[in-house]
Amino acid sequence: MPQPARTEPPAIPGVRRSRVHARGVDFHVTEAGPADGLAVLALHGWPQHHYEWRDLLADPPAGLRIIAPDLPGYGWSGAAPHRWRKEDVASDLLALLDALGLRRVVLLGHDWGGYVGHLLALRAPDRFLAYLVLNIAHPWNDGSSYGPHVWRSLTYMPMIAFAGIPIQTRTEIVYWSLRYQYVPRRTGVSDADLRIFADRFRDPVCAAAGRDTYRTFLTQELPALRRAPESRRSRVPTRCVFGTKDFAVHHSLASARTANAEDYALELIEGVGHFISDERPDIVRDRLIRCVDEFNLAG
Repeated sequence: MPQPARTEPPAIPGVRRSRVHARGVDFHVTEAGPADGLAVLALHGWPQHHYEWRDLLADPPAGLRIIAPDLPGYGWSGAAPHRWRKEDVASDLLALLDALGLRRVVLLGHDWGGYVGHLLALRAPDRFLAYLVLNIAHPWNDGSSYGPHVWRSLTYMPMIAFAGIPIQTRTEIVYWSLRYQYVPRRTGVSDADLRIFADRFRDPVCAAAGRDTYRTFLTQELPALRRAPESRRSRVPTRCVFGTKDFAVHHSLASARTANAEDYALELIEGVGHFISDERPDIVRDRLIRCVDEFNLAG
C-alpha cells in the first residue's frame, strides 16, 4: 500500500536546518560541522534528497562544514522555476553559494548531483577547490560512449520521464528501485531509510522534479550532447569514486581516458552498487578526507 508523502525532514543528530531563497528557489539546507570550517557542498541525485549524506552530517570530519541542500523540487526544497535543465540547476546552486556567502568550497556530488557538479566545475572553476564525484557519467561522453549502455537507461529513464508523476506518487516504483534494483540487499541499508527517500516522492512537487530531471535529459540534453559533445576543459582537481556493481551507470562512462580535465582520477570500488554513499559511507568519508589532504585544503 503506497505511503503518504513525508511532511517533515528526517531526524539527523546535531544538524542545523535553514531555508535560503536563491534565484527563485526556496532551498531547504541541512548543515553540520563548524560554521567557520572548510565548506563542502554535497549534492544528491534521484531518487534521494539531503538524507543521502546522513552519515557525514551526523559525524562530519574534523574541520569540515558539510552543506547538503535539497536540489530544486527535491526533498523539502521548493519547486524549480524551470524544467530541470542541468545548467539551470547549476545556476541555482551558484546563487545558493552567493546567498550563503561562500566564495570557494569543496564539491561532493552523486548521481544527478554529480553531473550538475561537473557543470559547476566547468562553469565556475574558481569557486571550487576540489571535486569528489560518485557514480555518475562525466559530461565528455559522446553517442558512441553511451551506445553500448543505452539499454540500462531504457529500463527506467523513459518511464520516469513520461509517466513520472503518477508512477512516483501512486505506485511503489521508487521504493522497489531502491530496494532491489540498485542497492544490494546484503548491505546494512535499512528499509526505514529507503522509505525516507521513496515516500517523499508521493509529493507531486518532488515527483515533477524527478520527471523533469529525466524528461529534459532525454528530449533536450542528450540530443544536444550527441550533436555537440562537451568541449570545455575542467580545471578543478577531480576524484571520481565508482562502485562497479552499478546497474544504472557503467563505470566506463566516468573513464579518466575520456575526461577532458587537467587533474582527474577514477577509482573503482568492487562489489558496491550505485548508491555508494548509502552502501559504503565509510569509503565516501575516507575519500573526502583524502581529497582535502591531497590538495592541502585544510586550515
